[in-house]
Order: sequence, then C-alpha cells, then structure tokens
Amino acid sequence: MNSIQTLILPPLSALYNLVTRARTVLYSKGTFKAHKLAVPVISVGNITTGGTGKTPLVEWICRALAKEGAKVCVLTRGYGRENPQTRVLVSDGSNILVDEKQAGDEPLLLAERLKGSAAVISHADRVAAGQWAINQLGVEIFVLDDGFQHLRLERDLDIVAIDATNPWGNGHLLPYGRLREPVSGLKRADCLVITRAEDSRHVIALRKSLESVSRQRPVFVSQMRTSSLTTIAGQGVSIEGLTQPFGAFCAVGNPESFFSQVERLGISCVFKKALADHHRYSKGDVDLLMDEAAGAGAKGLITTAKDAVKLRSCSFRLPCYVLEIKISIDRHEEFLQMILKTLVQKNEEKESATSQHL
Repeated sequence: MNSIQTLILPPLSALYNLVTRARTVLYSKGTFKAHKLAVPVISVGNITTGGTGKTPLVEWICRALAKEGAKVCVLTRGYGRENPQTRVLVSDGSNILVDEKQAGDEPLLLAERLKGSAAVISHADRVAAGQWAINQLGVEIFVLDDGFQHLRLERDLDIVAIDATNPWGNGHLLPYGRLREPVSGLKRADCLVITRAEDSRHVIALRKSLESVSRQRPVFVSQMRTSSLTTIAGQGVSIEGLTQPFGAFCAVGNPESFFSQVERLGISCVFKKALADHHRYSKGDVDLLMDEAAGAGAKGLITTAKDAVKLRSCSFRLPCYVLEIKISIDRHEEFLQMILKTLVQKNEEKESATSQHL
C-alpha cells in the first residue's frame, strides 16, 4: 500500500464505519424492513472479505440437514456471474441446470458437491429467491451463503466463519482493511466457527477473544482436510503416482491456505501463482501459467476445486490436478444439535401460530 493510499483510505474507512453502523441500527429499529420466510433460514457468513472457508462449511451443514430428511436449498448471490440481477436455479437438488458463467464459480461448485442433497439458487434478491423456492421446489430450510451482512432477510441461526490465519484482516474496515463491519458486530452471531485451525498456532487465544467479543457465544474449531486429488475431469489419482515437482495456482480469497495444504501433502512446488478471487481464466492465462510453471521446472499443475469448475474446457499440455478439501469440525455433534434445534423451534412456532389462528 503506497503513501497516497495510506492518506486517502483511512477517512473512507471511517465513513464506511458510520454507514455500516447506521444501517445495522436502522434494521434493528425496523426503519429498514427485514423479511421473514415461512421456513427456517440458517446464515453462514463472515466479517472479513476474502476466503474464510465458508463454502466447505455450507456444504457440511447442507449434508447434515439432508441426512435428517429436510429439503434444503442454498441461497447465494453468485459473485462474478453473468447477469447478476437475474434469478438462476443452479440446481434443483437432483440436476445441474446451468454452467459456471451463469451460476458463478462457488454456486456451481456447491451444486455439484450437493447433488442429491440440496438445491442451489443464485440471486441478488435472496428474499424473492427464497419465496420462489418455497412455492416451486417445496424447500423446507434455507442455508444463506455469505449472509451475515444481508440483514434484509431474517435468519433463525447466524453462523460466522472466522479464518484462524487472518481473523481480523489488518484490523481496519474497508477499503483500508478487510473488515466488512466492526468486530463488535459478532454480538449478532449465534455461534462462531474458527476455520483453518491447522494453519495457526494461536487458536486457543483466538477462541478466548471471540468468546469475549461475542458475549460468550459458542465457538467451534474446524480444520480443512484433503479429501482427494483428482484430474480436471474428476478422475481420482494417487499422490504417490504423480511426477513431481509441481506448479500451484489459484484464484481464491486465501491462496496461502491452499499452498500450505498442497505442501502438507508432500507435494513439492517450484512455482506458485495467486490470481484475484473469482478470476475467470482465458486461454492466454492458461498458456502463460503453463509456460511459467514449465520454465520453473514443474512437471504438472495443481489448483483448487473452485478454480477447476472454470478450467474444464481448457487445454493443458502439462497434467493438471485438483485438490479436493472438506471441513472437519471439532465437537461436531454439539454443532449439529444446535442446527437441528433451529428446525424444531421453527416447527413449534408454526404449530403455535396455526393453533392460535384456529
């Protein structure tokens, strides 16, 4: 960050702080209307920009709910997609209906991972998308992706993901820092999930800090685990059979976490490249990546599952592999029971309202 940015950005962050606080107050007082859906809404969000491990957490929650027999739907904005103001049914729960350009990279990845478990809808207006899904798909519970600041839609459970490797950005609000709102906003959360604990030595201290700032909300700890290694086409491969060294590249919010995950597998990387989050690859990008990796001595490439959904139509002269990850949550049974309690409470509210009406 240069000296001009250091002078200009702090005042803009102060203005952003005022606007953010005012917006939160106006919603809390009812001046801005928050809309309630007829079925439970579980929000998974964060307080910083960039990747905090929300997508694997959303996937875990959806799978857990589906196992309980609930008809689940993910509501997401679908960042980076074409025509962002339109409603796109990415998956009806059984079939993938659109491509990455229409859906967005993360929604398509979720739709593929959750095929048979949850529908996925991309729409900036998540209230309208939710109402449509109830009427057309018979959805019984929503998981609101990246929803902590989406105050227009009421939620029954607010879960916030905190990246252990960089929990507070640089401690400043946008645009000077990475905080989307003041840390005090965590008081609105129902629980917090520390992600990427495997990459930090300060998890115990972070947990105590989160308990304090959130007024003793439950704090769960999670790690990102490698689930498999595949080709771009999705065929499983064995690490032992790969010809090393590799070039690693990605376009995600926390590239260092990906690079660390690769190295923990025992994969030697002679080339690393991080592009902007949600970057859409051109043929020129792919050719340049291969040239740079090969020039560094790499015998193959490795990337993330989020990147892979945008690369399947590309041609690689170096073999390209995909690191698949999943989230592992400590005290997962307690976490699950908290989620299921949301379903029970909502059903009890509906039954009470029905009896009173009769």
